[in-house]
Amino acid sequence: QVQVLESGGGLVQPGGALRLSCAASGSIFALKAMGWYRQAPGKQRELVATITEGGDTNYADSVKGRFTVSRDNTKNTVYLQMNSLKAEDTALYFCNADVTIVEGPFYRLLEVWGQGTLVTVSS
Repeated sequence: QVQVLESGGGLVQPGGALRLSCAASGSIFALKAMGWYRQAPGKQRELVATITEGGDTNYADSVKGRFTVSRDNTKNTVYLQMNSLKAEDTALYFCNADVTIVEGPFYRLLEVWGQGTLVTVSS
């Protein structure tokens, strides 16, 4: 079984910074793309940033230049550095990982979601 666990959320003032972490654990054969999504109250879940196994990144337009996604493959961990935070960044932030596991003679690709970590930007 594979799981991902987010940490690092909290309350921050506008203009402040937070760093989110997400660690994957379990019977992982290979950890592929990882990413961050968020869901604000009353809104749909949206992509924030993703990073491939090789380090290629993709960002939502709303966070470009302010957020940076990175990963440490030795720790199966992805990070999201969030700077210049705005009130509209307030949301529940979810970690997502594409994981390859081995089941007998087969490989299987799973999409795993965390429970989320709350980020509140308010004065």
